[in-house]
Amino acid sequence: MTKQKATGANLGFEDKLWNAADKLRGTMDAAEYKHVVLGLIFLKYISDSFLEKFNELKKKKFADPEDRDEYMAENVFWVPPESRWDYLQKRAKDPKIGQLIDSALAAIERDNPPLKGALPKDYGRPALDKSRLGSIIDLIATIGLGDKESRKQDILGRVYEYFLSKFAEKEGKGGGEFYTPQSVVKLLVEMIEPYKGRVFDPCCGSGGMFVQAVRFVQAHSNGNGDGTKALRNISIYGQESNHTTWCLARMNLAIRGIDADVKWGDSFLKNEQKDLRADFILANPPFNMEDWGFSKIKEDVRWKYGTPPTGGARKQKDGTVVHVDGGNANYAWIQHFIHHLSPNGTAGFVLANGSMSTNTSNEGEIRKSIIDADLVDCMIALPGQLFYTTQIPVCLWFLTRSKKEDNKRGYRKRKGETLFIDARKFGTLIDRVHRDLSEEEIVEIARTYHAWRGEKKDGKYEDKPGFCKSATFDDIKSHHYVLTPGRYVGAEAIEDDGIPFEEKMAELSDKLYQQMRESQELDATIRKNLDYLGYGEKS
Repeated sequence: MTKQKATGANLGFEDKLWNAADKLRGTMDAAEYKHVVLGLIFLKYISDSFLEKFNELKKKKFADPEDRDEYMAENVFWVPPESRWDYLQKRAKDPKIGQLIDSALAAIERDNPPLKGALPKDYGRPALDKSRLGSIIDLIATIGLGDKESRKQDILGRVYEYFLSKFAEKEGKGGGEFYTPQSVVKLLVEMIEPYKGRVFDPCCGSGGMFVQAVRFVQAHSNGNGDGTKALRNISIYGQESNHTTWCLARMNLAIRGIDADVKWGDSFLKNEQKDLRADFILANPPFNMEDWGFSKIKEDVRWKYGTPPTGGARKQKDGTVVHVDGGNANYAWIQHFIHHLSPNGTAGFVLANGSMSTNTSNEGEIRKSIIDADLVDCMIALPGQLFYTTQIPVCLWFLTRSKKEDNKRGYRKRKGETLFIDARKFGTLIDRVHRDLSEEEIVEIARTYHAWRGEKKDGKYEDKPGFCKSATFDDIKSHHYVLTPGRYVGAEAIEDDGIPFEEKMAELSDKLYQQMRESQELDATIRKNLDYLGYGEKS
């Protein structure tokens, strides 16, 4: 089986680029350095793209390469002279290079309204070593990012994604704010198949769910030649509470030419997309988040299936007590997703494993209400070590508003049924502490779900002990509304090797007696050696 890196990038120079850039980081935190490097990569991309169009216009008899409208018509960002890469690179060793970059990015925002407020503009701060900054500029200058050939290979997207994953790794726990491992994102997208409709992520981080959704549409439409038309069939909406991460998302989408309505703000306290009813929801909310402001929205319409944990006193390691306004937010997120689903919508999201079985602070009652409403379509248990944020295993929830027969999408009627998949044995270690799902494993899981839904393209569904089980409402009720797949899929069937029990037992017994004899011989040799050294057993 061919194993790909979690980033999906395979350009050959990513590691070299990262190692070189990382050496320049000095004493700067990864969280801070991230915006320095990714901002420059973005600047190089739009400058390359602009330059290619600029040179093309220079060759045309009546075209003006300095006419901004020529670029806007082609969906190319207009880059003013003071923001172009060659201008900045010539001044890379200038002590004022930080201020020049800040001015360059401000000018790009000024002339390209969709980018307003999205670009980092803090390169001139005294704490940022300007000689190191100049070296990073020289380094990034060696990569082609925005020209036609580079865009065709999505070099920028892949470098950007690679850097995001490396920054998440460097930042450890905090990195999960903006990055979900690509194999997990790909599995979510492959499961829900967002061919057409509104795609929503209310905690979108750096926008990875959106990027993968667009890739999915492109991959499944290339064969019939209507990739551009197919992309127009999906609309993207999002929200992100962390301002710097929101900026990352806007840059991430902009460099890929993805139009999206991504709002900045807290999804719980300031639901900027409150009227949206999405056909597909993809999300990786913060695990087990607390203190999210429950008291401000305790009567919210979103809590249809029960009041989420309200919070209270929390004892700290040093013995002090703090009060949190809002307990574990997992079931607040779940109800937020349900609230935003369209009548035929499907949601796929990541949660901590505890969400499948918890009975504390009304969570068990909320889960029971959601199950009673027949909203749970599929549950997947994943292996540990997939995330940079935590080594613990996580799970995927798939909820749907409708389990009716849908001939248009090829779904059978599945009222009162839920699919359980146990994928805890899947994945391969890509380093000492991180695991990744392979392409084949993603396909196997997604096809199992699609076959269960009735999609003929994926064959006939069958329960597979130890892996998947189609359970009824009564099955779930008998397990006290716990949604852990291991409770339903059972043990994996042991393959019969055809050897009669008597013959196998005789063979095993002979082997055991042989090992016992060897043990006695070894024991005698050790005793003899100890006796020879003067440490014999005292009588």
